[in-house]
Amino acid sequence: MVKDSSSASSSSSLSSPDEESDLQNLLEESDSQIDQFRVSDAAAEQRPTFAVESLRSRLRRNFKLNLTKKQSIVIFLPIVIILIYLSTDFSNYFSVKVPDSVFRSNTLTGRAHESDLQALYLLRKQESDLFSIWNHTLSNLSTIEDVKSAVFRQISLNRQIQNALLSPHKTGNVEIGGSSDGYFAGGSCRRVDQKLNGRKTIQWQPRPDKFLFAICLSGQMSNHLICLEKHMFFAALLKRVLVIPSHRFDYHYSRIIDIDRINTCLGRNVVVSFEEFWKKDKNRKKHHHVHINRFICYFSKPEPCYVDKEHITKLKALGITIGGKLDTPWEEDIASPSNKTAEEVETNFRSDDDVIAIGDVFYANVEREWVMQPGGPIAHKCRTLIEPNRLILLTAQRFIQTFLGKNYIALHFRRHGFLKFCNAKNPSCFYPIPQAANCITRLIEKVEAPVMYLSTDAAESETGLLQSLLILNGKTVPLVKRPARDSAEKWDALLYRHGLEGNSQVEAMLDKTICAMSSVFIGASGSTFTEDILRLRKDWGTASECDEYLCANEQPNFVADHE
Repeated sequence: MVKDSSSASSSSSLSSPDEESDLQNLLEESDSQIDQFRVSDAAAEQRPTFAVESLRSRLRRNFKLNLTKKQSIVIFLPIVIILIYLSTDFSNYFSVKVPDSVFRSNTLTGRAHESDLQALYLLRKQESDLFSIWNHTLSNLSTIEDVKSAVFRQISLNRQIQNALLSPHKTGNVEIGGSSDGYFAGGSCRRVDQKLNGRKTIQWQPRPDKFLFAICLSGQMSNHLICLEKHMFFAALLKRVLVIPSHRFDYHYSRIIDIDRINTCLGRNVVVSFEEFWKKDKNRKKHHHVHINRFICYFSKPEPCYVDKEHITKLKALGITIGGKLDTPWEEDIASPSNKTAEEVETNFRSDDDVIAIGDVFYANVEREWVMQPGGPIAHKCRTLIEPNRLILLTAQRFIQTFLGKNYIALHFRRHGFLKFCNAKNPSCFYPIPQAANCITRLIEKVEAPVMYLSTDAAESETGLLQSLLILNGKTVPLVKRPARDSAEKWDALLYRHGLEGNSQVEAMLDKTICAMSSVFIGASGSTFTEDILRLRKDWGTASECDEYLCANEQPNFVADHE
C-alpha cells in the first residue's frame, strides 16, 4: 500500500476528492496500525512512542510547510515505519527470549541443543531403568549387590545427564562437583581396604647351609608362580634357603621376576638361583654334581610328587643326583587336598639333611587364609615378594601412558581350550559372546571407563564380535590389545633393548601387570592367570570392590552337550 501511494503521488500533482478520501482512509488505517504497535510494544516493555499527528503539526509550524495529506503520507510514513522498526524488538513477537548468559554464540547454541538432546536420551533411559527396578521387588533381587548395582547405574546416568546439561558452559576439562571420598578412577567403585596392619606373618630366617629345592611342574607359568610362592612359605617354616629352579628344568624365572629383590625385601639372603647354588654347593666341588639328600612328595596320588620319568631325566641332565626314593609323609590326593596346618608341615617335612626337595605344592592347601592375605604370610618390607621385574613394570607403565590413561577396565578373556574345561564344570564358566558383552557393558556403565584393555587368547572372530557389541550410550567402548612391535612406538623399547621382546613368558607377565594396574578387573573363573592378577591387585592395593569374574552369578544361557 505504501508503494502504491508513492506511485500515485509521482504521477499527478493534483488530487481529486475521491483520491483525498482514499488517502484519508489510508492515513487513518496507518495511524491505527501504528497505535496497535505502540500499545503492544508498551505492554511488552516500556519503549519510546511516536505521536504521528503532533510530529506533523510541529514540523508544519517550525518549517511553515503547507503539505497536502497525500504529500504528508509520502514524506512521513516511511520515516515512521523506519522508526518503529528500529525501536521495536520483534523477537518478542516471534521467539522466546533467551538470556545472554546461556547462549553466547551460534556455536554455543548448537552445543546446547546437542546437550539437551543427549540429556533427553539419558533421562528416557533412566526412566526405563527406574521402571525396571520398580517392577522387581527386593525379593526378586538375588543379593544386596544387585540392589547396589542398580542404584550405581542410576547414579552414573544422573552424572551423565548433569554433565550433558552443563557441557555448553564448561571452559575446560571440568566435571561436575561432588564428594569423591574413598573413590578413585573407576566411577562408583571403591578400592578395597586391605587392612595390612592386621597381617599374620612369619619370620623367614633360614640357616645358611640348609636348602630347599623347589619343584613346580603342574600347568603353565601362572601355576608355577603360585607354586613358587607356596614354596617360600614352606622354606620359611622349615628355616631353609629356597633354590629357584633352573630354566633348563623349569621356566626362566629371572626374566619375569626379580630374584635379588626378594632378598632385599627381607633384608637377608633367603632365595638363590640354581646357578648360584651350583657355584656354592660344597658337594659339587667334591663330587662334581649337586646332590638332593631327600626328595619328599607332598602328594601321593595320582603319582608321587607329580613327577614323571621325563622330569627325573631332566634333573639328572642338570648334574643333580637324588638320594633314596621319592617318599611322602601322608596320603594326599591332588583331586581333593585336605586342609593342613603350619605345624603339620613343620613336623612332617623337618630334616637335618643339607638339601631337600619338595614337590609339587601348587595344589597344597596349607593355612589358606594366612597364605592368601595381602602381602602373603611372610614378614617383609615390600608390597609383595613375587612381582614382575623392573623392565616389565616400566614397560607396562609406558603402555598405559600411551594407550589407556589412568581410568581403564582390564578384561582377561580366556577362550582357547576353555570351552571343554568349563563345560566339565557345573555350572559351566564359558559364556556366549553376546551374553559376555552384556555383562561387561553393565560394569563399564558403573565404572565410567572410556576404554578397556583386553588380555586374551581368543581368535579375531570372537574379539571382533565382542567389540561390536560393547556399546554404551550410543558409543562404542574400544577394546585395546597390545599391538605388534612398531619401531615408531617407544613404549616397549626397554624389552627390545634387553632382548626380551617376543618372549612369550615376558609378554604374559606384561599382560598381567597391565591388568593388575587397572581401575577395575574382570577375570576368567577357573583361570590361574586371573588368580595371579588378583593376587597382584590385592598386594599392590589396586583391588576394587567392582573386581569380578566375567558374568559372576550368572550361568551361560546356552551350554553344548558333552562328547
